[in-house]
Amino acid sequence: MTEDAILREVTRRHFFSQCRVGVGSIALASLMAERGAASSGALTARNPLEPRQPHFSAKAKNVIFLFMAGGPSQLELFEHKPQLNQLDGKPIPDSFVAGKRFAFMDSSHRWDLLGSKRVFQQHGQSGAWVSDLLPHTAEIVDDLSIVTTCKTDLFNHAPAKLFMNTGSGQFGRPSMGAWMTYGLGSECDNLPGFVVLQSGPRGPRGGAVLWGSGVLPTTYQGVPLRNQGDPILNLSTPESVSPVQQRQLVDAVQELNLQRLVETGDGEIGTRINAYEMAYRMQTSAPELMETGSETADTLDLYGIKDPGESSYARNCLLARRLVERGVRFVQLYHTNWDHHGGPTENLEEHLPAISREIDQASAALVRDLKQRGLLDETIVIWGGEFGRTPMGEVRETTGRNHHIDAFTMWLAGGGFKAGQVYGKTDEFGFGAIENPVHVRDLHATLLHQLGLDHERLSVKFQGLDFRLTGVERAHVVKGLIG
Repeated sequence: MTEDAILREVTRRHFFSQCRVGVGSIALASLMAERGAASSGALTARNPLEPRQPHFSAKAKNVIFLFMAGGPSQLELFEHKPQLNQLDGKPIPDSFVAGKRFAFMDSSHRWDLLGSKRVFQQHGQSGAWVSDLLPHTAEIVDDLSIVTTCKTDLFNHAPAKLFMNTGSGQFGRPSMGAWMTYGLGSECDNLPGFVVLQSGPRGPRGGAVLWGSGVLPTTYQGVPLRNQGDPILNLSTPESVSPVQQRQLVDAVQELNLQRLVETGDGEIGTRINAYEMAYRMQTSAPELMETGSETADTLDLYGIKDPGESSYARNCLLARRLVERGVRFVQLYHTNWDHHGGPTENLEEHLPAISREIDQASAALVRDLKQRGLLDETIVIWGGEFGRTPMGEVRETTGRNHHIDAFTMWLAGGGFKAGQVYGKTDEFGFGAIENPVHVRDLHATLLHQLGLDHERLSVKFQGLDFRLTGVERAHVVKGLIG
């Protein structure tokens, strides 16, 4: 007998006799096993976030992505280029820019080189160059794998953010966090598997699609947590509703959803069932997570947190550590306003130093905190934006730099990545890679590899096509980044 026929013979009375309040998903799985249908895999009510085995032995279990939205200038932070400084104001050779496209710059612009005014020094046993804008990051360089030759395909903010986060500049593709929770599930049963935290004056260009689930079930999309008020809107129970009434309401809705799931086999109804139960559990777990006042004074000082209740990037870094401690698979922090074109609020002289101060201590503290708690080995920390900045200047009200996709800097720590190295080498101006380029797709493949996932096997079929994070283009695991 087919599964459809089996399901259709189940009467409503028999179905509900098997479903006990609050454990509907367990009851449905039990019912299907009893009817011989559970083994088919076409319909399941198991928790879609339950932990799953990786394709092979994994080095890491969790990921924290510190996303600097807007495109940090690698030439003011990590790339020390004396020749660029010596040729400040001179035209860049045509061979560098021939056939290239840049945002907001065309053939009518002068291609004058712009030297950096920052003071660079080498740090740690690795001898990594770091500027005076990141003194705390400079102290942890021997825990980092600094990649100076990252390369992407798209040079405007929203498409480039999409590309970095989903492997495509088109809407509708699953994000990294969605793919990783889809592949591995989560080790936390009272918080989402993929959590998003935001700081800065506004949200990132592109919005919620950056952490969406695309063609995957919506249970794998990122869940934004707010820093003030309720962590999640509409999570708190109204004062007029008692706990007993709320539980009765949730159970009644779950029973209706379960009935519809049996009738249709629609996986999104299973997602809805689990979302209700997750929301119910999060009424307790989410406020407890956000209560950072329970941390020691030394920990708060390490992150630079003056007020544990104040919304900030530093507090989000601390929350990221608390989330991975609780088994959340993927945590993404967005800190906005890293655009440096030149202007009243986008200049290299005042704005860049200010925003660097906002993130430097806390980013370094997160790596230190994870390390001292024994969590860094199993947690990958990534820092970077959607692209970098040009060696050529862009003059607006003040001098800045344009978007640049051919070479920019990101760093990784923990999770089996080789510590204390600078990977890749760029030319004398920092324009392009001359050794070991790392495309965004290669970065994605390497991250998945460290989690025990083969980027070519982690796929989902949708409308007749196989989708995966690294797309159909050639991508490879960057062995030189792995310890």
